[in-house]
Amino acid sequence: MTIGEDIADLGGTILAYMAWKSEIGAAPLPDIDGLSPDKRFFIGFAQWACGSHRPEAARVTALTSQHSPSKYRVNGVVVNMPEFQKAFGCKAKQPMVKDTICKIW
Repeated sequence: MTIGEDIADLGGTILAYMAWKSEIGAAPLPDIDGLSPDKRFFIGFAQWACGSHRPEAARVTALTSQHSPSKYRVNGVVVNMPEFQKAFGCKAKQPMVKDTICKIW
């Protein structure tokens, strides 16, 4: 029920990342508060999904919504982006690294 929106979330985030990289070009961006520019991009992406739901509401939403729960909308996208893994130094076999990533382009 959520596959179309899941693909759209991944595609939109990939395009946003590409646009951001194109915009900044080779400009050196500083680390801020110990976070690299790439880390800040992904943290900013994740922040739109912050929230909490009562368990009852989460169950109803899981049965009726075309969107995955927020946690999976974020993690399900970035786990398919090598740029995320590079930014955070994720290693093979860690939870945010898949053996096979979903590529849509």
